[in-house]
Amino acid sequence: MKKSLENFAFIDCQNVYRELQRVGFVIDWKKFQTFLSDKYFVKEAFIFVGFIEENKNFYDFLERIGYRLIFKPTVSFGTKEVKGNCDAELVLHAMIEFPNYKQAVIVSGDGDFACLVEYLQQKDKLRKLLVPNYANFSSLFRKVIPIEKIATLHDKKSKIGMTKKETDLPAN
Repeated sequence: MKKSLENFAFIDCQNVYRELQRVGFVIDWKKFQTFLSDKYFVKEAFIFVGFIEENKNFYDFLERIGYRLIFKPTVSFGTKEVKGNCDAELVLHAMIEFPNYKQAVIVSGDGDFACLVEYLQQKDKLRKLLVPNYANFSSLFRKVIPIEKIATLHDKKSKIGMTKKETDLPAN
């Protein structure tokens, strides 16, 4: 008997993309959505991302396949660096949606979310913390939750990664 989908995922898009890219991994967002549903019983998956006009097709793609996008305006630094820090939005939406989910899956290795993860753990609302890259995630998480609540994505390439033929699809 399959469990009902009653959990929500809150995904730090930039952290996931950057850290998986660091280990030579391109995420297949459709496969990732299926993975979240099958493994963690995720009903709603929120992606938090800085809005860049050139990425509009990617955002449309994510919305078409069922993700709920929360945008943060970006700020440009010079000609190349664009920043759209979505940490506050992710925490805020995890709390706004708090009564609507049984448990949360937080997808980020950013230690700025340690207080949220700790609070969710205390309230028995943390299903799992998914860190993109085990070699590079904040040690703050180990101080606030048991290690068995932490899982990695970098070793799930066969389940959520793209093949060479799929790399023409939007990755970020």
